[in-house]
Amino acid sequence: MEQTAGDWTRMPERSNMLALRFICWVALTFGRRATRWLLPPVCAYFLVFAPAQRRHVMRYLRRAIGPRAGWLDAYRLFHSFASTVLDRTYLLRGRLDLFDVRVTGHAPVEAEAVAGRGAFLIGAHFGSFEALGACKQQSADQEALRVAMLMFTGNARRIVAILDAISVPAMRPHVIALGQPHSMLALRDWLDGGGLGGMLADRTLPADDGPSAPPREHRGGTVMVPFLGRPAAFNDGPFRLAAMLRRQVFFMAGVYLGGGRYDVTFDPLMDFSERVKDPAERERRIRTAVEAYVARLESLCRAHPYNWFNFHDFWLEDTP
Repeated sequence: MEQTAGDWTRMPERSNMLALRFICWVALTFGRRATRWLLPPVCAYFLVFAPAQRRHVMRYLRRAIGPRAGWLDAYRLFHSFASTVLDRTYLLRGRLDLFDVRVTGHAPVEAEAVAGRGAFLIGAHFGSFEALGACKQQSADQEALRVAMLMFTGNARRIVAILDAISVPAMRPHVIALGQPHSMLALRDWLDGGGLGGMLADRTLPADDGPSAPPREHRGGTVMVPFLGRPAAFNDGPFRLAAMLRRQVFFMAGVYLGGGRYDVTFDPLMDFSERVKDPAERERRIRTAVEAYVARLESLCRAHPYNWFNFHDFWLEDTP
């Protein structure tokens, strides 16, 4: 069967809410240090018994590291992923005291929030999104940094269920479900109030028009950009959204450095706040923003290769 870039949305979940609540209970009962001893056997299990995910991970690592990448590297990536998932339990409960988090580049983002303009934070399935919570503790105005997770309806329902299961209300991110009639108004009001909108832009959306698919006008287009030595498909929807609402766009990443260390970074990608009347110029700026995003993601993948948690056929190499 032919595969599309959006097939990751149809992949069955290996976990369920009961298992998630059990893991959360174990983590909170026995503590982070003891619970981390469970990670090696879990990672070894997936390394051996998840051949498709292992194949996709190996293809990525051989591009990020080189042909010498082997099973040990795949294990390290699985372990980094499991570590960030475990840490999510503590970060979403406000236990920042367990971690050593360094934050850089957040001053321009904070300035947009304090000025009441809001901004877009575009990230990837890289490191830990939840580590961004440390920015509030290091901000001069902790109430100014309010981040909403922007996602389409199907993903939003799953994420909200997960957040309800493992987080405390004070640390639970606000979720704005896109693809609904009121979505644009809700997002505009959030940004006008100085809120920040966070999106992950390293996966394309389904091309079909099934009942769970987002409306066509909200999907954006697919842009082919060189990534780790081979053209790959990226969705320009997040950048079109920023251009439509005339906001600045920043790249965000919470890099996992091992143990309890995280490095949260922000980098400016594009300023869409100025009105552009020429459609060709607007398209050029959107394309430039996508290319800048991909270049930043590629740089991080080469510097921290075990942080990109992509377990599907990203380059569509299994497509007949």
